[in-house]
Amino acid sequence: MASQQRLIPVAPLGIALGIVTVGPLAVLAAEKLLVGRIRLRPDPAADEPLGELRGRPVPVTSGDGVSLYAEVSGPDDAPVTVVFSHGYTLSQDVWHYQRQALAGQARLVLWDQRGHGRSGNGDAEHATIDQLGADLAAVIAATVPPEGRVLLVGHSMGGMTIMALAGQQPDLFGTRVVGTVLISTAASGVDPAYWMPAPFRPIGRQTTPAVLRGASRGRTAVMVERGRQAGGDLAFLSTRYSAFGDPKVSPTVVDFLERIIRDTPIGVVSDFCQALIRHDQEASLPALGKAPCVVITGTRDRLISTKLTQETAASIPGAELIVVPGAGHLVILERPEIITEAISGLLSPAPIM
Repeated sequence: MASQQRLIPVAPLGIALGIVTVGPLAVLAAEKLLVGRIRLRPDPAADEPLGELRGRPVPVTSGDGVSLYAEVSGPDDAPVTVVFSHGYTLSQDVWHYQRQALAGQARLVLWDQRGHGRSGNGDAEHATIDQLGADLAAVIAATVPPEGRVLLVGHSMGGMTIMALAGQQPDLFGTRVVGTVLISTAASGVDPAYWMPAPFRPIGRQTTPAVLRGASRGRTAVMVERGRQAGGDLAFLSTRYSAFGDPKVSPTVVDFLERIIRDTPIGVVSDFCQALIRHDQEASLPALGKAPCVVITGTRDRLISTKLTQETAASIPGAELIVVPGAGHLVILERPEIITEAISGLLSPAPIM
């Protein structure tokens, strides 16, 4: 069955920004000037308690012995539990707005993928999307009552995690799993150089994995981590460009996301880059169609192409595709109300088994 597409209207966005550089000092001066101007704008998220919302910690142990960090909010007898899986280099805290908006509607489970946030890390050989699917199964077993129904929500690598679970346990979908929301994700074909200008992508595809491997080894890793922790204007601008589509996105939100990315160890960044490149869950997609599925993408996603997400939606029987004009990869922070609406639509009324 062909996917149903719904286009969300948004106001026209601003003109593209650029910096003309004539040397290192000019680059630094231009960065500082641009960031300074951005920070002078009114910021509606300035007082938002980003990263401060917490639930009840629940211990989870993966099949290979890694300790995974999960939090639960809401009553144990709720009819549906919403389980959120975050993306590459992120943590459960990126679900801030969804956690805030849905607190009174459902039981919520948020967890940190292995190597991310507060979770432990395993061997490099277990840094795979299939392992993340098995980790998600462990999270469900530890946090959801045995007869409880589950709504799965995944962003980017978190969406791939749900696909992996569907491949490993297809019978869960349409029975215990009563719906899925997949955001800014793809079943295969992830390009680590997609964010680069087109002429540089062939070189980027060849060099990115090697550069990350080198940066994550020995004394080089120590130096890289020191540089990353320094943050600065360049980190702010690169995060703003790569993660968001709207040039008027809140600086507070950009800073919040940049800190989360910076806290992900460079070794984890390197290992899971390889996992994303090798990722192929095309065979898992039919299982997702056993329950209602909503797929969401932004037209300015610079990390996973809108086309890939649309192709993924088209391969899931009956999936609804929501395209958000002007939104970037972190649409969950940039246009959170659209994500919350999609989740709420699958919760009320809850799908009947």
